[in-house]
Amino acid sequence: MMAVWIQAQQLQGDALHQMQSLYGQHFPIEVRHYLSQWIESQLWDAIDLENPQEEFKAKRLLDSLIQELQNKAEHQVGEDGFLLKIKLGHYANQLKSTYDRCPLELVRCIKHILYTEQRLIREATNSSSPVGGMMDSMSQKYQQINQVFEELRLLTQDTENDLRKLQHNQEYFIIQYQESLRIQAQLSSLATLPPSDRQLREPALLSKRATVEAWLTREANTLQKYRLDLAEKHQKTLQLLRKQQTIILDDELIQWKRRQQLAGNGGPPEGGLDILQSWCEKLAETIWQNRQQIRRAEHLRQQLPIPGPIEELLNELNSTITDIISALVTSTFIIEKQPPQVLKTQTKFAATVRLLVGGKLNVHMNPPQVKATIISEQQAKALLKNENTRNESSGEILNNNCVMEYHQTTGTLSAHFRNMSLKRIKRSDRRGAESVTEEKFTILFESQFSVGSNELVFQVKTLSLPVVVIVHGSQDNNATATVLWDNAFAEAGRVPFLVPDKVLWPQLCEAINMKYKAEVQSNRGLSEENLVFLAQKAFSSSSNNPDDYRSMTMTWSQFNRESLPGRNFTFWQWFDGVMELTKKHLKPHWNDGAILGFVNKQQAQDMLMSKPNGTFLLRFSDSEIGGITIAWVAENPNKAGERMVWNLMPYTTKDFSIRSLADRISDLNHLLFLYPDRPKDEVFAKYYTPPLSKAVDGYVKPQIRQVVPDFATANPDPVSGNPTYMDQGASPAPVNHSHTYAMYPPM
Repeated sequence: MMAVWIQAQQLQGDALHQMQSLYGQHFPIEVRHYLSQWIESQLWDAIDLENPQEEFKAKRLLDSLIQELQNKAEHQVGEDGFLLKIKLGHYANQLKSTYDRCPLELVRCIKHILYTEQRLIREATNSSSPVGGMMDSMSQKYQQINQVFEELRLLTQDTENDLRKLQHNQEYFIIQYQESLRIQAQLSSLATLPPSDRQLREPALLSKRATVEAWLTREANTLQKYRLDLAEKHQKTLQLLRKQQTIILDDELIQWKRRQQLAGNGGPPEGGLDILQSWCEKLAETIWQNRQQIRRAEHLRQQLPIPGPIEELLNELNSTITDIISALVTSTFIIEKQPPQVLKTQTKFAATVRLLVGGKLNVHMNPPQVKATIISEQQAKALLKNENTRNESSGEILNNNCVMEYHQTTGTLSAHFRNMSLKRIKRSDRRGAESVTEEKFTILFESQFSVGSNELVFQVKTLSLPVVVIVHGSQDNNATATVLWDNAFAEAGRVPFLVPDKVLWPQLCEAINMKYKAEVQSNRGLSEENLVFLAQKAFSSSSNNPDDYRSMTMTWSQFNRESLPGRNFTFWQWFDGVMELTKKHLKPHWNDGAILGFVNKQQAQDMLMSKPNGTFLLRFSDSEIGGITIAWVAENPNKAGERMVWNLMPYTTKDFSIRSLADRISDLNHLLFLYPDRPKDEVFAKYYTPPLSKAVDGYVKPQIRQVVPDFATANPDPVSGNPTYMDQGASPAPVNHSHTYAMYPPM
């Protein structure tokens, strides 16, 4: 859904300038960038700018836009995020003050921006391009849904007119029927009159009775036909309603839930629920109108029973419409914000559930309460089979009750569980080699409420995405592996919580690349070369050809149950260690392309031996979880004229908490060029820690520097020009004696 903005960013020359000129103080380009998905998913065209009554809709969109911006600002973390947080907060206030009194102007502005961007993209690219086609198919789908709603509106209006006509005719029929009863009473009263009087008056009354009865017979048939015609029209409406509801609930809502699941693996945000809610509200409104019409038709039938099939037809219609509204209400009770999927006991967590049709059906007039319970995979299976699992749970959650609140401005009905905490967990018997971090639970949210003056009472339930419960931080990486596999490979409509035991390697690559980019917060994902390196590691293979791995499968056991050959850790544990290290300490260097990372020792040697002495590269350690090492080419001090590749003992998070990677590279004078040929200062200087200030109050601050003996030459202090460290320790071993290489000195 970000397709327009992705293409807009690829515009060049004059088209790019035209696109940039659309933005300014009235609507900053940063807002367009960070809320691109949300902006492109709103129904701007549904608002008529010339109709002042549409201002309320525009105000809702403005409020939602500001809320989205504030949410985006709140989620910014770290040094990079601090300025962005302030900036986005400022834009939220700016847009509020600009458009609060004239929200329709915001809609006008955004419509103009989107229209112009699409025009510029159309002009710049062939409209048959895949991305353009995707946008076309999406807008086409939305158009079809809106067309069906228009058709349903006309059908409902038509049956409303027919119902009024039927009611009018029936009322007239009842008046004529009363007249026939009056004539009958008059005829009966003639029996008390003398025969001469009776003969005088009887013929006229008999004639009148025959006329009225003939009309009543004819009109009864007409009424019956009207009733049957109306019932047939209702059948047609309900058929179309059910079809439309299936598209919205089984296609669009399920796709949103799938996007929400992939977002748990670092995929793009699932997008807002505003469009879905507007569709579900239209469904609810149309269903309710038709339900009321069917009930009025039933009331007319009871008022004037005419023998025939109509009673059975109306019962069928009533049953169908109840099924349709039940499906709508139960399917639109959803989890807007999922609880964390790796859930630590005794730790506060939050979740939000929402009823998409709550506002339209006035459920908020008597706010329902929602209860959260943790249940096992087996209990979830039994629940979906409608087996009796009443009051069964697999643990105790504190603060697990919450009342649904109605938010007037956004028209949403939701319950925000802000302070839940899992006090204890009851585990089931494990199967075979399964560990506690492979056991899946889910949080069941349930509620009960009535609709339409207690006419219909609904019990609604919804299950969270699978949750893995841990009691200690050391279990986190294995629990994350279970969640990653489940989110990536779960199939729609599965039995809880079945996943395939093995998947194709390219599928797994897509999942771990998505996770890597999200964790490291980088647009630089894993390259094809990186993925080949990972395949070699996963399958103990030496092939460099990506095609060799396309049809290979990886089992769950290979992913995170069996240790890699000759190691005491699994493939996932190694990969997760790399992600954690990069996220915490190496993010800018990864983004700069300074870290090759996914290169083995032999490849590093082959790459460096063709380069001048002092050329180095950074690669992730094969032997240690969450380690990175420097490999460089230099003379062999023991054999004149021989060059060899050296490896430092891997650095870990602990080392970088003492001194950063850039500073360590600065310390080592023998490192001159980052592979292939970039002077190291050109790449790393901007990250060096500035030199310490002069002595204060007679004290000189000590400095920590890194030294590699045999390669230690005086490294002048940038300010004083004096050497700041001395040689110490032994030299690292050459590359072919991997068991003795080391990093010196220990700090």
